[in-house]
Amino acid sequence: MGGERDASEAYTMARVLIAPAPLQGVEGEYRDLLLAAGHEVVQQTAGRQLREDEVITWLNGFDAVLAGSEPYTRKAIEANPNLRVIARVGVGYDAVDVHAATEHGRAVTITPGTNHGSVAEHTFALMLALAKRVVPQHNAVARGEWPRGINIPLRGSVLGLAGLGRTGKAVALRAIAFEMTVIAYEPFPDREFCQRHGIELVQFDDLMARADWLSLHLPATEQSRHIINANSLALMKPGAFIINTSRGAVLDETALADALASGRLGGAGLDVFEQEPPAKLSFFDRPNVVFTPHVAGVDSRSLADMAASAASSAVE
Repeated sequence: MGGERDASEAYTMARVLIAPAPLQGVEGEYRDLLLAAGHEVVQQTAGRQLREDEVITWLNGFDAVLAGSEPYTRKAIEANPNLRVIARVGVGYDAVDVHAATEHGRAVTITPGTNHGSVAEHTFALMLALAKRVVPQHNAVARGEWPRGINIPLRGSVLGLAGLGRTGKAVALRAIAFEMTVIAYEPFPDREFCQRHGIELVQFDDLMARADWLSLHLPATEQSRHIINANSLALMKPGAFIINTSRGAVLDETALADALASGRLGGAGLDVFEQEPPAKLSFFDRPNVVFTPHVAGVDSRSLADMAASAASSAVE
């Protein structure tokens, strides 16, 4: 009895670290949930994503962490035996060594169903930036030039979705509103959704061959690693575009660089990279590419939803 009471009291007074830099100084439901449960809440103060050595230092003495994209490696987990819960403010496990966490009895949670709307909107931001040549035209006008070229319409074009889960579906609905034809490759499809919205399910090679715009929404697995490679890119229409707001590992960046350099592809919009932050790649300076720093899933609404969901997991 005494031991159980002590454990309960220790849990009630747990220390929770808020690690994601975007949550620094942000009040909200996530914080209210933690405080209402009697937890001590501490935010990291670096103001940026923590490195591995900083994660190790910051975790010292904490029972739980609301985790962002900073690395929770085996070294970080083993260096902090008090840590019991890694509650990711995000929908993937990429930043966490789940095997090490499980081995040492640490719970790891994610926040599914919280950011697909944000990713879908960002996907279209990248598509529109490329189709309407927003960045090069902005730069030209800022230089005092007035280049009135011909832009590319989205309406009437074929959007190929590699992956039709929550995010793929959200992108599909927006594409339909833009009067695009939507085709999709999905190993475990929601056929009722596809039938209701007129989405054609196709094999992967057909997807690559028919898409004017290819949007990637696949998880990072051994099977999906470099699924977009030199061979699959060779199937694409000349002038087609690629958007990646899923995971960097699904796209072979060397093959993409070659396809862009040869002029085969019309352009690319990337929010994710194989290495983050990425080393300077050969296509970084091309006018037909647009980059963002892995922020597709984070807007003010999705961040609040993810943080609240993660806090609920930490409380439970």
